[in-house]
Amino acid sequence: MQVHYDEGVAIHVGPKPCAGTRFHAALQQRMEKFALSLHPDKTCLIEFGCFAATNRPRRGLGKPETFTFLGFVHICGRSRTGLFQLKRKSRRDRMRAKLREIKGELRRRMHEPIPQQGRWLGQVVRGYFAYHAVPTNAASLSAFRHHVVDLWRRTLRRRSQKDRTTWDRVTRLAADFLPATRVLHPWPDARFAVTHPRWEPGARIAPAGICAGGVQ
Repeated sequence: MQVHYDEGVAIHVGPKPCAGTRFHAALQQRMEKFALSLHPDKTCLIEFGCFAATNRPRRGLGKPETFTFLGFVHICGRSRTGLFQLKRKSRRDRMRAKLREIKGELRRRMHEPIPQQGRWLGQVVRGYFAYHAVPTNAASLSAFRHHVVDLWRRTLRRRSQKDRTTWDRVTRLAADFLPATRVLHPWPDARFAVTHPRWEPGARIAPAGICAGGVQ
């Protein structure tokens, strides 16, 4: 039996590529115990992370590769202070597919009352944001909301040849029914923080430190 992942598996290689190779082999062996296998076309070894972002330019290899996983493009980036930062952007093809779906449903709902359309669109946008509103993805969220508003404007104009729905009007409607663009998910350092530590000063095992390059 072979597993066909929706977007595949990307294995992060740190400063020592052989570590990634060993992990890849171990993962294959682990899955074979359950009669499974990695999809050869959707599984790859790439040099990625804070060490890759630092070392690749020194070797004249340019920026680290990106990879797509769970609906996001993962990028080795930099924060405003110049430190390494993992950035995630919504996949454009997935966003376009969602917008096409919204366009088709809006045409079906074309002659519904505007408040009813607005409530439905608000649910759709909130659902999209609930998953995609991660740090570093604000530009994609803004683009998605803008396209939704434009699709709504076009739908309203189609209801009648005399309809002259302007951007000003649809912007006011969007403010009433659609959520504003904002990041909903915490940054990794806040997400991994433990409010109530599970260890004590006298414990044998200290808490693990986590960074973008792996466990330290």
